[in-house]
This record gives sequence, structure tokens and C-alpha cells, in this order.
Amino acid sequence: MSGGIDSTVSAMLLLEQGYEVVGVTFRTYDSMKDSCLAKEKGCCTVESIMEAKHNAERMGFEHHIVDFREPFKRCVIRNFIDEYMSGRTPNPCVLCNYAIKWGEMLALADEMGCDYIATGHYARIVEREGHCYLTAAADTNKDQTYFLWMLTEPQLRRTLFPLGDYTKTQVREIARAHGYESLATKRESQEICFVPDDDYRTFLRANVPDYDERVRAGEYVDAEGKVLGTHAGFVNYTIGQRKGLGIALGHPAYVTRIDADANRVTLGSNDDMYASSLRFRLVTPIKPIPDPAKPIMAKIRYRSKAVQLKTPPFSLPHREGRGEVFSLSFCEPVWGVTPGQSVVLYQDNLVVGGGIIL
Repeated sequence: MSGGIDSTVSAMLLLEQGYEVVGVTFRTYDSMKDSCLAKEKGCCTVESIMEAKHNAERMGFEHHIVDFREPFKRCVIRNFIDEYMSGRTPNPCVLCNYAIKWGEMLALADEMGCDYIATGHYARIVEREGHCYLTAAADTNKDQTYFLWMLTEPQLRRTLFPLGDYTKTQVREIARAHGYESLATKRESQEICFVPDDDYRTFLRANVPDYDERVRAGEYVDAEGKVLGTHAGFVNYTIGQRKGLGIALGHPAYVTRIDADANRVTLGSNDDMYASSLRFRLVTPIKPIPDPAKPIMAKIRYRSKAVQLKTPPFSLPHREGRGEVFSLSFCEPVWGVTPGQSVVLYQDNLVVGGGIIL
């Protein structure tokens, strides 16, 4: 658990429901990550290690600190660096949830004799015809299923989301009612935990030995390959970026493509940002589609609206296919398809699968 409001309130709810809670705060990079395990239930979020320990002691359950820096560096940070240096824009939270917050934590839960892990994520789990599915939280503004799509059924069967049926406002009220007024008013961080000041460029420069050789001035081009000007190095740009381009074309320009090998950045108009299809790499199995007669929706970023697919990109029966590449088409164009980000597939708010956009 953490000193954050979501993990702390999760622990409160677990205790009130009669679970035996074991708090765990884990350390990654130079920041602190936290989680908690529970026998028959548990909780997990991100915040200060000492505040997490204090809150656990205040609520009267044991607390442990574990060092996950090595697996975190090997898995999450390595992927983050590799993706950016390949011209893609990764979402480290998705991989961290799958590999660290669930992968490493479930192994630790087994060592500690805990039946479940639980987190402060806003999501729910339902069962349909013998299969577990993630489904949207009661608070649609806080729903975090987009970041959790990679979780497997075995992981979900050992997971509890105490906050799934609550809104953020209700969670703050619960904290106040238990005497945690400072938590109820605490501002939430939106930054990547291991990137100081959310400055990924400085982070990459400090962690890529040959950064200056690989990230150098290159060409801005249009869709036909015509040279428009000079950019400051491909890693400084992301798909959809409009500000900070350092070039005047007489009209608004957006980054539409990044070619790391050629150190070339393609610029286009807002219309060029729309796409009717995409390709993605399957990472975890596609779950059985609950109702083949109903449409499948897709989200390509956390805050984007889900858009209906024209045709399912895979056979509807349960599909393993790890590493396979699929294409999907949308019923209406979507803005800002970004390689490295996730596409998450839903049916009636149930997460049926996802993948990494290529």
C-alpha cells in the first residue's frame, strides 16, 4: 500500500470487510512504488514509502518493504528506453501493472501465504461463462481498465479492486470519515514515477550511453518526402505534437510519423492525423467474445472515446496468438494513432483484449 488516498482507502475497506491485510511497499528506480497484499484480499498503489508504513501501522496491520528495482529496471525501464529510441511512445504503466504490480507481487503473495492482491485501481472484475473479465469502474472518469488490459485471467482470479464500485468523491469522503483529512485533499500525481519532473528527454540522455550520437538534427519532411526543415532529433517528438516544433510553415503542423532509423520526422495537417485502421501486436490472449452479435469497441489512448470496429481483427473463439500481428479497421476515423501505445478492445465495457500499436 502507499501513502496515497486510493491504496489507503482500499485497505480501510478490506479491513471493514474482514480481510487480513498485509501491507507491502515496493521500491523501483529512485522513486517508491507501493502495493499491499491481503489474505483473502489486498491493495496496491504508488506513494511515499514512509507514509505508507505509517498508515499501515495506524490501521494496525503488518507492513513490508521490498526491493523490486532490478526487475523494474530490466523490464519496465528497459522497454521505456528501447521504445523511445525506436521512435515509439510507450506506456510504462501498462507493462508495470502486468510484470511488476501483478507478476512480482503475486509471487510475493505466494511466499507470504496471501490469497489475493488488491489495488487502488478504479476497475471491476466480472465472470461470464467461466471467464474473468475486467470491466469499467463505477466512476467512469477514473476508470483505469485501459492500463490493466494486459492482465491475464489467472492474475484476475487473484485480484480484488476495493474501489471499483466507488467514485473518487466517495473515496475522499471515506478518508475524511476515518480521520485522514490530509489524504482527502492531497493532489494526485500524473507523472511517470521514474522520470523526474516528467522530463523524459533528460531521462533518456542520462540513461542512453550513445544518446548524443543517435539523437541529432535531422529532416522534417511532408508525406511525399519533401524536406521542410530541420528538427532537433527524433526522440524529442511524439505523434500528434504541434507545439515546440521550431518550424513555421504558415499553417498548423502536426507530427504524423517518426522514423528513428532515418532520423526523419514527418509533418502534416490535422486531417492527416486521422486513420481508419491500425496494426497491433498481441501480447496476452484475446478472451472469448461474450456476444458475437454485439460490436467490439476500441480505445487507442486513455482519454479517447471508444470507437466501433468494422470487423473483428481475429477469429472470435479464444485466441492465444502471443506476438502475432493483427489489423483492425474502425467504423469512423480516429485521431492520433501512436505506435507504442495500447489499443484496448471492449464489448459492453468488458475488456476482451488489447495489444501494442505498431
